[in-house]
Amino acid sequence: MYVKHPSDRDGRNGAGFEKFAEHASNFTASRLFSAFCVLLVAAFVAVHALGMSLAAQLAAGDVMTAVTLLLLALLKNSERRAEYAIQRKLDALATAMLEEKEGRDRDARTALEEAIRAEEDL
Repeated sequence: MYVKHPSDRDGRNGAGFEKFAEHASNFTASRLFSAFCVLLVAAFVAVHALGMSLAAQLAAGDVMTAVTLLLLALLKNSERRAEYAIQRKLDALATAMLEEKEGRDRDARTALEEAIRAEEDL
């Protein structure tokens, strides 16, 4: 089974996930999330420093692992969306330059305008 990469999709597939990923990326870049992470790490350290039960230590470690995994997935998604937007712009610029050299520019101009707006869509 082949799973398409998010940047290979036509924009209609996974649009809900893309919006969720964008909002999640914005939230994880906020001060509120940074404060949450500091509190999470402080709780993790406190659980271990106070010598709490093994179950509490494992629970704290599991929470830290889950948050780390989610952040890694969000980071990768954000990276790929940015990479895709940049590649579309570079492709449109290259096409526009070639078409201008050949004396035609209508298709390239449209593609370039769409590529510039692609960042807003992503």
